[in-house]
Amino acid sequence: MSTAMYPHLLSPLKVGALQLKNRVIMGSMHLGVEEQADGLQRMAAFYAERAAGGAALIITGGIAPNSAGRLTADGTVLDTEAAAHQHRTITTAVHNAGGLIAAQLLHAGRYGAHTELVAPSAIQAPISPLTPRQLSANEVADTIADFARAAKLAQLAGYDGVEIMGSEGYLINQFLAPRTNQRTDEWGGSAAKRHRFAVEIVRRVREEVGDNFAIIFRLSMLDLVADGSELAEVLELARKIEAAGADMLGTGIGWHESRVPTIATTVPRGAFTWITDRVARAVTIPVSATNRINTPDLAEKILADTAASAVTLARPFLADPQFVQKASAGRAQHINTCIACNQACLDHVFSGKPASCLVNPRAGRETELVIAPAVKTKQIAVVGAGPAGLSCAVTLAQRGHSVTLFDSDTKIGGQLNIAMQIPGKTEFAETLRYFKTQLAAHGVTVKLGREVSAASLTQGGFDEVVLATGVTPRRPELPGVDLPHVKSYLSVLRDGAPVGRRALILGAGGIGFDTALFLTASDGDSDHDSSSESPEATATFLRDWGVDPEYRAQGALTRPASRSAVPRQVTMLQRSSGKPGARLGKTTGWIHRAELQQRGVQLFGGVEYLAIEEAGLRARIDGKERLLEADTIVLCTGQETNRLLADSLDAAGVKYHLIGGAHTASELDAKRAIRQGTELGAAL
Repeated sequence: MSTAMYPHLLSPLKVGALQLKNRVIMGSMHLGVEEQADGLQRMAAFYAERAAGGAALIITGGIAPNSAGRLTADGTVLDTEAAAHQHRTITTAVHNAGGLIAAQLLHAGRYGAHTELVAPSAIQAPISPLTPRQLSANEVADTIADFARAAKLAQLAGYDGVEIMGSEGYLINQFLAPRTNQRTDEWGGSAAKRHRFAVEIVRRVREEVGDNFAIIFRLSMLDLVADGSELAEVLELARKIEAAGADMLGTGIGWHESRVPTIATTVPRGAFTWITDRVARAVTIPVSATNRINTPDLAEKILADTAASAVTLARPFLADPQFVQKASAGRAQHINTCIACNQACLDHVFSGKPASCLVNPRAGRETELVIAPAVKTKQIAVVGAGPAGLSCAVTLAQRGHSVTLFDSDTKIGGQLNIAMQIPGKTEFAETLRYFKTQLAAHGVTVKLGREVSAASLTQGGFDEVVLATGVTPRRPELPGVDLPHVKSYLSVLRDGAPVGRRALILGAGGIGFDTALFLTASDGDSDHDSSSESPEATATFLRDWGVDPEYRAQGALTRPASRSAVPRQVTMLQRSSGKPGARLGKTTGWIHRAELQQRGVQLFGGVEYLAIEEAGLRARIDGKERLLEADTIVLCTGQETNRLLADSLDAAGVKYHLIGGAHTASELDAKRAIRQGTELGAAL
């Protein structure tokens, strides 16, 4: 392995008794398959592929040390030797692939989604409908013993270590913070007493597993909630955890109930490494940085410029299991970069579905979505170079087919080029870079700037035709819709059509929200370029969301700064009743709604559109007719499939396959488009 390009990232690291071959740790992710009948086999395949791809150490999704600590009613528990032996399916697969793996021990505490949840104090979490039962002093001692037992069982299962989850607002973190620990016994009150639970867990685990087993403690360095820990307490706890026997500290940022984004694409890259640096300087054991680190260049810079000894990447290993392997081979441009969208990973898990990845739909499906060499190679035409067409063309070419990709535009990307214009979605540029690189690497013939006809496809000698021709904006049947001040979202986002100071957006789906963010963006918005790595972008983000880098208050919170003056007054309307944006992503929708609120965007549901007039939109809201004045009205009223070529092929009797928007013209959905393209590419 060459270390010339990434001398820090690719150098070995000693973590207790473990010798890591590089400084890249794959962080914990719950996959949502753990409890399924074939879950162990699926996880084994998933982890083994990442181990073969170069991850120095893999950390599993959270495993409860007892039944009360489960995340869900059917959550995974490690409390018997029989359970430990089942885990050998995973550890053996990882070791055979040349990797190391640690089990994360996580007690959900009041975040448990079941009726047995417990906590330091009987305080309900704002994100849960359930109130926990307070642990008795004896039960606290029993829970510590359960952690130690689970660590010993992990050792029996063949794991190389454990990560003790002490952050993100789970049970250990709940003991640490005054917000959730209001006890007056030996486990609460002073900082020393609030720390005792965490310290005792580490001490007892070390006693149980001996010296030749790695212990990592994931420390909440920024609670980002009111009445969280103070900086002095965090640093003191870090030193206590080291003294108790931990070999490494991982970085934990924010609780699940925090009002500050921590891993979404709104967050600038590496935005929280400054706190990892401060903690790392307080201890002598290695400390790993995390959150929004998605390229090897950024990871190398963090290791070179801060006291962090390693980087922990979770979702980037969903996007590309060969992240390290490609970096070490000097092929970083071939990495399929995580864009921090959360759409197929966290949104899936929090909705009870298996995790995957928008840019890599094979993630979590390694045993079922297999991309194997074609038994018989074919000449295949793919029409449309948007996300569906790109993923299909690349997958087909990877399998050995001869692929020609057509698009009437002069550049690839389709709707991705529009998405890149939205504040917080500039990471889509990485997806386009990846596809462009793969088209060249796998010999796809790309023909841009030309219309394709049924005749040209028929005469081209193709064995298969794939249509990924996308969608066209739908224009509602509404009086006045053809007036000159009415624009489609496409003309605004793609073509730069001018928009006046007062704008009405009809439609409050994902496109409506994106358009509102675009129209209210100013030069001072920290999230305009989500791929930014500059200190200025981080400083502005922290200021806008109320995070104090000086850590002068509990939880590091301060009052969010007033946003820069927005360039226009925007009102967003939807016909259906209910909260606008209710169908946005489960883990990111609240961020978008908060951003629009900060920018003064007004949102109305249950609106009946009556007519568009020169002065604006005549509508009925709450049963009352009114004129909403506007200089520009932007239509975000849905899409229709682009069927021109499909109809011509039907008339000519030519068979074809439909994917992406050409297949289903619902809300624009890159996740579905890339998944359909990859699945078809794997099947033909």
